[in-house]
Amino acid sequence: MKHDNVTPYNSDNPKKEQVAQMFDNISGRYDFLNSLLSFGIHKGWRKKCVKLLRANNPKNILDVATGTADFAIECAKLNPNKITGIDISEGMMKFGRDKIEKLDLTKLITLENGNAETVIYPDNSFDAIVIGFGVRNFQDLTKGLSNLYRILKPGGQIIILEFSYPTNPIVKAGYSFYFSYITPLVGKIFSKDERAYSYLMESVKAFPNNGNFVTILNETGFKETGFNSLSMGVAAIYYGSK
Repeated sequence: MKHDNVTPYNSDNPKKEQVAQMFDNISGRYDFLNSLLSFGIHKGWRKKCVKLLRANNPKNILDVATGTADFAIECAKLNPNKITGIDISEGMMKFGRDKIEKLDLTKLITLENGNAETVIYPDNSFDAIVIGFGVRNFQDLTKGLSNLYRILKPGGQIIILEFSYPTNPIVKAGYSFYFSYITPLVGKIFSKDERAYSYLMESVKAFPNNGNFVTILNETGFKETGFNSLSMGVAAIYYGSK
């Protein structure tokens, strides 16, 4: 799959290792740059995701590619019994753990090293699985989704928030310019890792978004799948159930 071959540093190391290195490199400025580059809109997107979970009242939630734990923290508003966040970047999780401690959520949210493809939780473990801007970074997209399907309980939901690629020609042109030129420049100035923010646009372009990704969810076994476009198509919420 084309998406699986897009890597941050184009080295011989596995994609998983390159992604971990990239996020370790930018972890100290990630939250600041995320808000700056998205104009803070990403916060509202996550709220919409959590709203989709509310009706099912999930008690055990997994946040995949948790990063600095923003999605896990937002999920705390659902009053679950337990939230587990997994990520391959210890640098990102360090900042996530600091947030969780400041919010007095350490008894509710636990962050662990892990990734979608190889995590070994028992079958049918979670009522809900969420992924925020992480599915593009899977080393093997099909393998990762299949493993998440395995550990999701029957009737459980998966909610995936991911950047998309607009179809409107005017929006697409502006979006492409912003992510191709402005984002890498800002990333270089503030994070000292220009390559990390060039990879963002490359991975978005290569990702099988919108209906193509829904097809992959269906092929993996998920049902009741679909997607909602956000902010003129610059992002999308994908959903499905087991």
